[in-house]
Amino acid sequence: MRLTNGDDVTEAVAGCTAVLRTVVDRDWTAVRAGRLEWDCRATAVHVADDLIAYAANLAGGAQDAYVPFELTLDEGTDNAGLLHVVETTGALLAATVRTAPPGARAFHPYPFRSADRVGFAAMGIAEVLLHTHDMAEGLGIAYEPPGDLAASVLACLFPHVQPGPAPWPTLLWATGRGELPGRSPVTEWRWNNNLAVPAERLTLVGVRPAAAHDLRLGGSGGFDWLGGGPYEGTRDAASFLMKAYEAGVHRPEFGVFALVRHEDGRAIGGIGFHRAPDEDGRVEIGYDLVEDARGQGYATEAVRALARWALARDDISSLFATVERDNAASHAVVGRAGFVRVSDEGEAAEELAYELRG
Repeated sequence: MRLTNGDDVTEAVAGCTAVLRTVVDRDWTAVRAGRLEWDCRATAVHVADDLIAYAANLAGGAQDAYVPFELTLDEGTDNAGLLHVVETTGALLAATVRTAPPGARAFHPYPFRSADRVGFAAMGIAEVLLHTHDMAEGLGIAYEPPGDLAASVLACLFPHVQPGPAPWPTLLWATGRGELPGRSPVTEWRWNNNLAVPAERLTLVGVRPAAAHDLRLGGSGGFDWLGGGPYEGTRDAASFLMKAYEAGVHRPEFGVFALVRHEDGRAIGGIGFHRAPDEDGRVEIGYDLVEDARGQGYATEAVRALARWALARDDISSLFATVERDNAASHAVVGRAGFVRVSDEGEAAEELAYELRG
């Protein structure tokens, strides 16, 4: 799996148009697209419309709604012309993804009302793969995209879905288009873009499973790190995230966040939750910074931002953190963020616990 990019958009669109060109002489309006209520021509128009809408939102920096326009074909456009439109809108999205700044985010409703360039690429690819499947099913032709494209879409947009034995059947199952042994049919679904929590000098950027996989293997996770890479705690947290994803218990809003500095777009640390809140609404957090970013108040700022976001939720009543006894800097961070010590202060304790209640 990998983070989706512009080249992946181009590959997905090329696969779509190649298979559909074999049936351009058919009447697409007379054939229903798989399980959809649309006919195959309306489905192809929908794909092109989504591709250009994603490109427009990302390029235009839309914040509260889609850019207000709609794709309209010229009267008399045939199926070959429609595929040319799909190719063109796909090329526009691919170019937009390639040229958008890494930290750029724009409106998309699900689930946190924004997406970044990785998310828009993944959504465009998902539209292409899934609706090409729908059209191919209706037209009675074979279609199966590359497995790595399907795996990347799952890891970017379906972080809550446990990987299956093969990515393409898993993606079809996750979107209500197929069955998977041992799993109940899916009747309702939405994809899940990553969460970004704003702070004064930072943004806390949710780490997707695809990024966590790369971090676990010693990569950058798609971030430009100050000092050349994250501190070991962030890599450890990425490994735990992947274990939860592979087990099908990952809840992305309670995962790991990279701390991305506004002034230069560089990642300077990580913060996140050890797991989802328990039945009492209690959840533990952890954090670290690369060495070059320490002593500048970034950790305190990040802890405060994450605490504000968490305690505004109905399912969280308190946050707690454990700090090694001799880590004076971290004791100061949680203290400045409003946490109070709640553990026994006996000298035998190697770690001290702090809590912040809503």
